[in-house]
Amino acid sequence: MAGHSKWANIQHRKGRQDAKRGKVFTKLIKEITVAARMGGGDPNFNPRLRLAVDNAKTQNMPGENIDRAIKRGTGELDGVSYEESRYEGYGIAGAAVMVDCLTDNKTRTVADVRHAFSKYGGNMGTDGCVAFQFKHCGQLMFAPGTNEDALMEAALEAGAEDVIPNDDGSIEVVTAPYEFSSVKEALEKAGFKAEFGEVTMKPLNETELEGDEAARMQKLLDALDSLDDVQNVYTSAVLDEE
Repeated sequence: MAGHSKWANIQHRKGRQDAKRGKVFTKLIKEITVAARMGGGDPNFNPRLRLAVDNAKTQNMPGENIDRAIKRGTGELDGVSYEESRYEGYGIAGAAVMVDCLTDNKTRTVADVRHAFSKYGGNMGTDGCVAFQFKHCGQLMFAPGTNEDALMEAALEAGAEDVIPNDDGSIEVVTAPYEFSSVKEALEKAGFKAEFGEVTMKPLNETELEGDEAARMQKLLDALDSLDDVQNVYTSAVLDEE
């Protein structure tokens, strides 16, 4: 998109995530527990668990914490049982918003999410109202100046789905969700280290917001993300904050 810098926006998002690291371990433990419960405790045969464990290691979570979370998931240790839930709606200027939660009380969670939407200028919608506007995928972002031809060759050889050069010079590599870790590892072996990477719900179309609208949208996203039961918040909004 010509109207904003992909690189600046991804750096802005990364900075906000880094500032909220206190909640990261809690989210990761929940995800590991649920992944182990649903697909078993062996990461070699459970792609979702492997990804969760890789993410935990990236965040320097101690191995004993990871092991305990897996054992809680498989029932070897007692623990809270979490359920997955997803809520969808619209933010400022109709930007799509999707909120993924892990909760032990859906009644509490839906009330909290609905309250955040209404308090900060959004509207909670029905199931499926915006999900079709997103693609579940892995996303690796490389800094401007990266050799595009060499990266493209290495990425496609590693099994990436797509390589997208942006107007600002940054390059995005898109993977299947559970191929993210293997593609990332292969690219690092080839000498390409991503500045930012995650498995996400990537918007198929984006809504650019500036000034007051961008600030209001950020408040809504922050309010949703701060809720204890919320794991991830995805949006089609691109915030060009001055």
